[in-house]
Amino acid sequence: MARPIKETPILFGEDAKRFMKEMEETRNKRASKEERERIEKNYQEFKKACTFNW
Repeated sequence: MARPIKETPILFGEDAKRFMKEMEETRNKRASKEERERIEKNYQEFKKACTFNW
């Protein structure tokens, strides 16, 4: 049986300010070509290693 999902807490004060600042800083940040290639390589290796017999 599934457990109930808790409500997402509301941030106040410094926590809210820090969260908003981090969101703004990362909003337009994109991964470099090298980073995307590394992620794709890891994904392909993981995909080869995992076989699910359903």
